[in-house]
Amino acid sequence: MSSSLTKKPVVLTIAGFDPSGRAGIVADIRTIELLGCAAVAAITSITFQNSETYFGAVDQTAQSVRGQIESMVRQNKIAAVKVGMLPTAEVVSELTSLISELNLPAPVIDPVMESSSGGKLMADDAFEVFVTELLPLARVVTPNIPEAEKFGGMNIRDEETMHQAAARIRELGARAVLIKGGHLQQAGARRQEAGEVNREATDLLDDDGEVTIYRNEWIEVPNVRGTGCMLSSAIAAGLARGDDMKQAVSTAKQFVSQAIKNSKLETRNSKPNPTRL
Repeated sequence: MSSSLTKKPVVLTIAGFDPSGRAGIVADIRTIELLGCAAVAAITSITFQNSETYFGAVDQTAQSVRGQIESMVRQNKIAAVKVGMLPTAEVVSELTSLISELNLPAPVIDPVMESSSGGKLMADDAFEVFVTELLPLARVVTPNIPEAEKFGGMNIRDEETMHQAAARIRELGARAVLIKGGHLQQAGARRQEAGEVNREATDLLDDDGEVTIYRNEWIEVPNVRGTGCMLSSAIAAGLARGDDMKQAVSTAKQFVSQAIKNSKLETRNSKPNPTRL
């Protein structure tokens, strides 16, 4: 019988390691703990990347991922699960089995396929297993526009097609789908003249057929990383605290917006450092 070492809700994050700390499991842990929960983790892959370039990765075996998760579950009552990078078909299948065997909560899944620095993070055969085995277990899946287009097999141009894609993804088995509209906003910005851009970002949540639209201020920050990791981890933290899905998403979006604003402020206030080590 598990005996948790903390009175805080425990969130298990299963994701890759980004050595910059801006994304992946480090960003997950930071987010979960800032939102009042305790974080435990299992690493699926150790990546070699920085903010500009992806160099490669060493993926964990299915046995390694199983050992990490089982050791955490033995000592903690898991209140929520966040899933990020799943590099291989073997790891996806192992996680699918573990969710059932260990009676883990239905996970919040961030379908990480590519890094912002250009690396492919999920093998083609892993994607197929992901869709058929893991996606039907999801409490919510949080694709960006390109990911939602791949899942839904369609182009997304506007809010209506976001809705259609979310419905298609739910047909694959996920109970809820949150499509992040940031890429759509970026494309719209490129099509419009300077000064005429609609300064609004739109996300769409389809939770078991109930659709909620979230509209927030669009914040332009170059090279910001890890927002998808933060959003999905924050949603998991909200669910662990007992929030319903709409409230968990709303709180998570506020958290990420503030993080982006803080990043913008840090960028503006930063000064060049002539010292190179």
